[in-house]
Amino acid sequence: MFKKFAVVAAVMFVPVAALAQNAPAAQGGALSGAATGAVGGAIVGGPVGAVVGGVGGAVVGAIIGDNTPKFQQYVVQQNVPSYTYAEPVAVGVVLPAEGVQYREVPREYGETQYRYTVVNKRTVLVDPQTRRVVQIIN
Repeated sequence: MFKKFAVVAAVMFVPVAALAQNAPAAQGGALSGAATGAVGGAIVGGPVGAVVGGVGGAVVGAIIGDNTPKFQQYVVQQNVPSYTYAEPVAVGVVLPAEGVQYREVPREYGETQYRYTVVNKRTVLVDPQTRRVVQIIN
């Protein structure tokens, strides 16, 4: 029965993988990461593994591991002004088109298509095409 769930979960995510191949670059990374993570998770952990793997693989190009504190220190040293946003800052929030300054992430912190900024005194990675927050660093 476990194998049946794994196969069903894997098959559910095949259309996502196909879509990822045709998506724009900024979307393709997240979609293909989600699909790869979901299929891998389904093989290892069944349906629950598919969900966890899909979410974990979705933020391709995020700043992770040892780079996180180093990158945060870099941002502080750059003295990036904090944009005041009236709502709570969370992953998925779309920032306004005006007033926010986005900066490139130096390659030494990982290759990413995302940009960074500081919102409500929190460093965030943002998809430059949609202005959607994809990661909160601190």
